[in-house]
Amino acid sequence: METGFRDEIAGALKIGGEHPSAIARSVLCQQAGAVAAMAQAVGPELDAAVALLLECRGNVIVCGMGKSGLVGRKMAATFSSTGTPSYFLHPAEALHGDLGVVRPQDILVLISNSGETEEILRLLPSLQEFGNRIIGIGSARSSTLARHSTVFLHLPMEREACPNNLAPTTSTLLTMALGDALAVSLITLRGFQPLDFARFHPGGSLGRKLLARVRDAMHRRVPAVAPATPLCEAIDAMTTGRLGLTVVLEDGRLRGLFTDGDLRRAIERDRQALERPVADFMSPHPVTIRADARLAEAEQVMHARGIRALVVLDAQGQVAGILDVFDRQDDLQQ
Repeated sequence: METGFRDEIAGALKIGGEHPSAIARSVLCQQAGAVAAMAQAVGPELDAAVALLLECRGNVIVCGMGKSGLVGRKMAATFSSTGTPSYFLHPAEALHGDLGVVRPQDILVLISNSGETEEILRLLPSLQEFGNRIIGIGSARSSTLARHSTVFLHLPMEREACPNNLAPTTSTLLTMALGDALAVSLITLRGFQPLDFARFHPGGSLGRKLLARVRDAMHRRVPAVAPATPLCEAIDAMTTGRLGLTVVLEDGRLRGLFTDGDLRRAIERDRQALERPVADFMSPHPVTIRADARLAEAEQVMHARGIRALVVLDAQGQVAGILDVFDRQDDLQQ
């Protein structure tokens, strides 16, 4: 934003009262303080809630009305994507037939800041009859929800960030943070790994990165020469192949790899190198990888060895392709 225009807008806004950035700073400090206070208050109740979730043999069903419901949807989505089967159930819809999806082995996470939300409380008799265990989340320890929860997680909130203490702001932030704390606790205790996460996100860049195989990205047309091939002819093969390298094969078996880096070193060392066999300058023990290995593994090998290409071998040990670091980057950006 241009300085003059920015100052003009800032001045106009300040005429009506406190500057917006000062208001925002105050809100952020208040919210950060609330989260810090909740971190200090975490104790046995959260341990008990995590234990219930770990032992759950059904689904974790999250319910909340209004803004609590929006946070609940995110909470359920985070649980599901990190190994805890979960979904959001709208409490009003549940009261009109959708309770039929609830099974006794499911755990209900009921969110109500006041602990007195009508639609949430009307679910309690049915859930108690079904035998479901309930994790309640709210800011009132003496509320109806707190009294009827198997475990109640308290939000230590003094007031909303809203100047009227009405709009759900701090309460929704605390609920969101608490949901993330539960999810991360479950991730850690289950030993949930990046590959597990990728299995639930096959359409995202992380899924492609961790689930794709080397064979999905390798070059299948590989320039190849024999060990006795003169260096000048090996250069022709490299140029034709357009990979900056050529494999060296003897009787169909891999004997080495010759790259443009090897070419530069050869010419620097021996001005007559172009007439000598490529075997004199090749790397006799090139780094290889299986065609069925994951691309993520190939990336780690390249990074650890400081190389830009891998020779790909099939199950019989034959050269199946070349994986180039630039292809790897393109794959991740798609």
